[in-house]
Amino acid sequence: MSDSEFHRIKRLPPYVFAEVNAMKARARAAGEDIIDLGMGNPDQPTPQHIVDKLIEAVRDPKTHRYSNSRGIPGLRKAHAAYYKRRFNVDVDPESECIVTIGSKEGLANLAQAITSPGDIILVPNPSYPIHPFGFILAGASVRHLPVGQANGTSTDIDSFMIMLERAVRHSVPKPLALVLNYPSNPTAEVVGLDFYRPIVEFCRKHGIYILSDLAYAEVFFDGEPPPSILEIPEAREVAVEFTSMSKTYSMAGWRIGFATGNKTLITALARIKSYLDYGAFTPIQVAATAALNGPQECVEQVRTMYRQRRDVMIEGLAAAGWTVPSPSASMFAWAPIPEPFAHLGSLEFSKLLLQEAKVAVAPGIGFGEYGDGHVRLALVENVHRIRQATRNIKEFFRSNAAGAAASKDPAARAALLDPEKAKV
Repeated sequence: MSDSEFHRIKRLPPYVFAEVNAMKARARAAGEDIIDLGMGNPDQPTPQHIVDKLIEAVRDPKTHRYSNSRGIPGLRKAHAAYYKRRFNVDVDPESECIVTIGSKEGLANLAQAITSPGDIILVPNPSYPIHPFGFILAGASVRHLPVGQANGTSTDIDSFMIMLERAVRHSVPKPLALVLNYPSNPTAEVVGLDFYRPIVEFCRKHGIYILSDLAYAEVFFDGEPPPSILEIPEAREVAVEFTSMSKTYSMAGWRIGFATGNKTLITALARIKSYLDYGAFTPIQVAATAALNGPQECVEQVRTMYRQRRDVMIEGLAAAGWTVPSPSASMFAWAPIPEPFAHLGSLEFSKLLLQEAKVAVAPGIGFGEYGDGHVRLALVENVHRIRQATRNIKEFFRSNAAGAAASKDPAARAALLDPEKAKV
């Protein structure tokens, strides 16, 4: 017997990151020094005052009991205060906010709560995998909207509205929901309120929910801070927004996030979570409350760190001959595959980069078919390691660009990816 017999498992494609991850593991087992820019896993410790609050709370035996699947009241109030402070949006912590075990869990469980088999969901492509697959696992059909820098250009609202209107017009049944994700993972694209306004108006008119993923709200470097869709007063009629403490406070492993907005969607999520979990461990929620209510200098420190890493990475790649757009937000750079290697596709290019430059990146195809011309680089190594990565990449380009350009036939390409086979 195998897991391929199960209906939901069969709807999932092969995990394209698995090949790169397996190669990375083999290389490290062989003693190779791999610089990992693949997974968006923050490398900094959680600020000490947050850790101290966790330790204080965990010493109280009363916190060892089951928690509340909606989240403790103090944390929901702290989150509502954050929305007021950051976005000037009033949130009712009782009816418009719920604590999630990370934003990923929240979105996946909301998909289970609101989706019926055959429902149509509109999802950007490329996108973070949970955006389409959370709904695919719930039985929905996904219609993809090519967005971001899939073709090397940013998404403008006029083009997006044309795609959105066409998708709705040609979908039967009418789409249930639209997923948005800005700042975007993987493309790092940022939009403003002028982008959200016509989308909100359109979705209100057609009765389409909006699920906005704002996980990178506080990781921004240039220009205005990323807005919340809920800054548009009418948005809460159709929209719910997911946020996370993972990147803002370096709390990725703590698994704390939030869903905020439309009362109907919040109620649906609360209902299904009441059957599935008892919420995050109470001391973690107490510590998260301290993070939101406490000093915020740590947030600016994280922002400054990622900005420095971004600058070093983009400058180093440029010196290596790789022109990569400088992200204005998120912890990622969305890098077009250099022309001599473009025909390889993102998976084979990522494998080659790992094999030859000892640098792991995320292949763009893992974020959807429209991502295949790019790879995603995460700002999760320190400045010294990032400089080393760009030097390795420069040497890799110098040594391999000519061979890559000549490797457009399958046999030559296979030899480039596995030199041992060429000796046979």
